[in-house]
Amino acid sequence: MLMFFWGSISVSRHPLVKWAQRADKLFVTVELPDAKNVKLNLDPEGKFFFSATTGVGNVPYEIEIDLYDKVVVDESKVSFTSRHICYLVKKAESKWWSRLLKHGGKPPVFLRVDWDKWVDEDEQDEKSARDTGFGDFDFSKLNMGGAGDFDAEAAEGDGGYESDTDDEEETEETATGSGESVPKD
Repeated sequence: MLMFFWGSISVSRHPLVKWAQRADKLFVTVELPDAKNVKLNLDPEGKFFFSATTGVGNVPYEIEIDLYDKVVVDESKVSFTSRHICYLVKKAESKWWSRLLKHGGKPPVFLRVDWDKWVDEDEQDEKSARDTGFGDFDFSKLNMGGAGDFDAEAAEGDGGYESDTDDEEETEETATGSGESVPKD
């Protein structure tokens, strides 16, 4: 889209858009930090429009795409954060789409698969069975360390502690039933 303002040219840019799907829904994430003046239009036929501005100069960003199939607008949701806008789009029919866009061919450069949310069609049931109630939150991205850096030999060291399991003599109850324990030969 090209707009002319008193001799200068203003061109809308395309934000990075990531997507993933399940049989019944579609995840669309627009990566645009500090978005302002956000406008969204989702049509039941699958027309998806997004526009916003960002930055000091209120740089305009916009996308308009035709989704592969029809959607249920009333059951679709949007969530805003300071870094991105997430859309949960309800599909009209619960089925896997072969692609995001109605038209075939090479997708636009600003459109990418969201591998953090992606689940293959045959793995969808496994994923929901493993769901712990924390949604799609990935604790491994917290960088909290873990067993990968643990060195058991270095941890034992010569700290003055010895394992008492190696030095203990095995005992067994005597056959007489006296209740006393005697060392085993």
